[in-house]
Amino acid sequence: MIDDLDLGFDEPDRGEKGRHRHSFVRKRKGGSGGGRAKTFLALLLALILLGGIGGGAYIGFDRIQNHFVTPDYDGPGSGEVLVDVKTGDSATDIGATLYEAQVIKSVKAFIEAADANSRSKNIQVGRYKVKKEMRAADAVTLLLDPKSRVVNGVTIPEGMITLAIYDELSKATKIPAAEFKAAAKDPIKLGVPAFWFNRGDGKKGPKSIEGFLFPATYEIPPKATAAQILSLMVNQFLEVTSQMKFVETVEGKRGISPYEALITASIAQAESVNHVDFPKVSRVIYNRVYTDKYHCKCLEIDSAINYWLRLQGKDPKDSDVLKASELNDPKNPYRTHGADGLTITPISNPGEDALKGAMNAPNGDWVYFMTVDKKGTMGYGSNDADFRNLQRQMCKNGVLSGENCS
Repeated sequence: MIDDLDLGFDEPDRGEKGRHRHSFVRKRKGGSGGGRAKTFLALLLALILLGGIGGGAYIGFDRIQNHFVTPDYDGPGSGEVLVDVKTGDSATDIGATLYEAQVIKSVKAFIEAADANSRSKNIQVGRYKVKKEMRAADAVTLLLDPKSRVVNGVTIPEGMITLAIYDELSKATKIPAAEFKAAAKDPIKLGVPAFWFNRGDGKKGPKSIEGFLFPATYEIPPKATAAQILSLMVNQFLEVTSQMKFVETVEGKRGISPYEALITASIAQAESVNHVDFPKVSRVIYNRVYTDKYHCKCLEIDSAINYWLRLQGKDPKDSDVLKASELNDPKNPYRTHGADGLTITPISNPGEDALKGAMNAPNGDWVYFMTVDKKGTMGYGSNDADFRNLQRQMCKNGVLSGENCS
């Protein structure tokens, strides 16, 4: 007779992931008093129906109670299991993952435990080491413990070039650097929108992934391919530039294409030691390339020469070691001495501050920037007299020597 009672409660099964979406920050309106009253009434009616059954009523009560009490383990759990919290997962999604891994007894128990813990909204994407058959509340607590998180991450510093990034990713993942290099041949396939390669300065160059691999700390998904990892970095670049409205600002405020501003940011990143200099260095670049303030529309920077050397597998050189033949090598597509305009691609992968510097370069007529001491302090000038003064500072501080200091 008890089996014929329809008590109206659906206990989630292992196939219910995503069936009911619950947010960590969403609160139940009106409390749970009404639900408790209905539960009590249903239980009372069931007991009345069972009243004449004698000793069997106790067995019936247990079975009915299980329909109303949220199934939950009562112990701390045992053993060890790895579970993944994925981007966009709701409380229900995470609960389903835990249920499938036999960590919790019901998804409902996890949802209730998450609702009861105000910090549950801070659960991060990642892989976690948990136990089987845990109390749901303990599972929530464990997912909030950084020590439970299994980190398989790699940090990419600002200003690193793609070839060096491939090496770092290879060390972290054991995927050969050659696979990253091969995957990077088609940036659009990796998620870079085609419009990013448009430029209004008439320069032609290859569609390079350089500049789009955003420097940050990444947690590498298990079994991720080289292409998937690079796409992760491209997506981060697009997210950061979208949040700062990079495209809209440089097109409207600077009057140049986003790609030209990205190239400028990459040069400022390569030339500057201190983040405070990114905006002014960007202004110098814009003044040289887009105005008549300088004697030519050329950059005349050594970082572009060194970028080309590194692409060829050669070591970069200090400015006082570079030969005139190297500075003016007509075979070098990144030559900026005797060649007008920006480089054909970015020459580094700039961070957020460098991007902001290129986006919000201050007004000024500077056409020179020089590192005037060994701390990386940058000096700026607008004319030949300023240039000579900056040179004297460099000589005095031991940054420059030889015939330039005589």
